[in-house]
Amino acid sequence: GLAVARYGGKPTMIDLADYEAPLYNADIEDSDGIPQGVLDFRRLVATHDALCLATPEYNGGMTPILLNMFCWASRPSPTDDFGAVFQGKPVALMASSPGRLGGVRVIPRLRDAVCELGMVPVPGFASVGNAAQAFSENGDLGDEQLAQGLNGLVQRLVNRAG
Repeated sequence: GLAVARYGGKPTMIDLADYEAPLYNADIEDSDGIPQGVLDFRRLVATHDALCLATPEYNGGMTPILLNMFCWASRPSPTDDFGAVFQGKPVALMASSPGRLGGVRVIPRLRDAVCELGMVPVPGFASVGNAAQAFSENGDLGDEQLAQGLNGLVQRLVNRAG
């Protein structure tokens, strides 16, 4: 969030665990509709000009909670008009992993997913390897080259969002 604020953006940190949603299933959607947690998440996304998505890499893929939220949040709903909440939204992609590759395997899969949802990725990505040791106590990246790359990515996102 600090990098976004540095370039004039107003960041909101979102933890998907705060937005309750069962594992996506069309039968649940048909019987119960879109869960309130998903509707709340969509409302929040709709109030922002851009997204900065950060995910740990799980076996080369994104986290199940992120994939589940994509599945739910992209569904049309008769109770709100945010079904296309991701359409045209600029997005920056970031990943991390405990290994030295830093989540680079998830980036192409994440890019494909956000494009399918209608988001527009800004060029580049941030990838943090050895994530448990990569950050200082105050949350800054310890590697100056990584920090510069992250700052450049965020600056492109803020500029794209206008």
